[in-house]
Amino acid sequence: MTDPGSPTDPDTLRARALDALTTARERTALLTTCVDEPDLTAQHSPLMSPLVWDLAHIGNQEELWLLRAVAGRDAMRPEIDGLYDAFEHPRAERPSLPLLPPEEARRYASEVRGRALDVLESTAFRGTPLTEAGFAFGMIAQHEQQHDETMLITHQLRRGPAALTAPDPAPAPPFTGPAEVLVPGGPFTMGTTAEPWALDNERPAHQRLVPSFYMDTTPVTNAAYQSFIEDGGYGDERWWTAEGWDHIRSHSIEAPLYWRREQGQWLRRRFGVTEPVPPDEPVLHVCWYEADAYARWAGRRLPTEAEWEKAARHDPVTGRSTRYPWGDADPTPEHANLGQRHLRPAPAGSYPAGASPLGVRQLIGDVWEWTSSDLEPYPGFTAFPYKEYSEVFFGPEHKVLRGGSFAVDPVACRGTFRNWDYPIRRQIFSGFRTARSGDS
Repeated sequence: MTDPGSPTDPDTLRARALDALTTARERTALLTTCVDEPDLTAQHSPLMSPLVWDLAHIGNQEELWLLRAVAGRDAMRPEIDGLYDAFEHPRAERPSLPLLPPEEARRYASEVRGRALDVLESTAFRGTPLTEAGFAFGMIAQHEQQHDETMLITHQLRRGPAALTAPDPAPAPPFTGPAEVLVPGGPFTMGTTAEPWALDNERPAHQRLVPSFYMDTTPVTNAAYQSFIEDGGYGDERWWTAEGWDHIRSHSIEAPLYWRREQGQWLRRRFGVTEPVPPDEPVLHVCWYEADAYARWAGRRLPTEAEWEKAARHDPVTGRSTRYPWGDADPTPEHANLGQRHLRPAPAGSYPAGASPLGVRQLIGDVWEWTSSDLEPYPGFTAFPYKEYSEVFFGPEHKVLRGGSFAVDPVACRGTFRNWDYPIRRQIFSGFRTARSGDS
């Protein structure tokens, strides 16, 4: 018998799943009620779906996995499955589909949620891989939060006055610590087998041997990135891969997305507000090619994914790999900028309570961090519960990002969590930090 209050106690699992699902749905409601119907049905960029597609897709995935797969119930609206299959219809085509209108989409998602909560009350959390430790409920909460981040990206792309508000992060004194930290070489445990809601690409735990390296203590700031711009970085082919050089030249890219130069000052547009680019914040909305070029210009490189995870999880005193840089405890507002509490990154050097044992800061939250690595499976990888979550994306077309951003909820962010995207993507909440080998 499981002890009450233990992480595997059914009542504890049920409460955790309910909290995760409720938090996600409250955020979905915020993102879809702060604008009117034309904004919900419009496609604000061919890179993104209309917000109303995401809304019904969230409900449809919840129905597919919690009502049909877990509870074995009949389909509620089988005729809409194809409309909300992310692989059947590219984002650019979704506005032309016969999508559910906003109020109908809300009713559908609400009805699914009501039935899903009934399923949650009766699930035993054992017996199948989907129900073990509440995995399916955690997967659906993470899925909804990932689409909430996608919808927040759409809000940033949206033109017009601000629709969202949030307090700024607490002011932080200028960071005066060391610019980089030495991470000693040696083996460490990468990935996880124990984290109950970890997704397939995070599994299984395995040993990696990582030579010593230096990593930036904080993400690269806007001020540092401006130095690259002002030194002609966008016009100097030396710093770019051949593909990156072709991309920025063909698209006339000369600064991060949403930046513009006006009267000798860099400005940016952020959720409907135009403001001066804050020098001490981590740079945001840069693609992998830009991050890689900056690193070359600075005489450094992007960290590998294994280096990033070792810096974020390895405790050199105990030799353990922890869930987060600060240990195994779930994130709090003192640890990291997560969950859309703010609509911007915190100044570089913030959240000392969230630092790794070696003193690396902001590895979790604020900005997704590009790594040099392609998305590849770990040794012993098994696709679960469907190949389309990870397996179809493996290969050199996608680069790995780590650490989450201010737009990521804690349920979908941990030291093992892996994100990926094309190296040209800039609308995502992406930044980076740099590294160098320990013997250089």
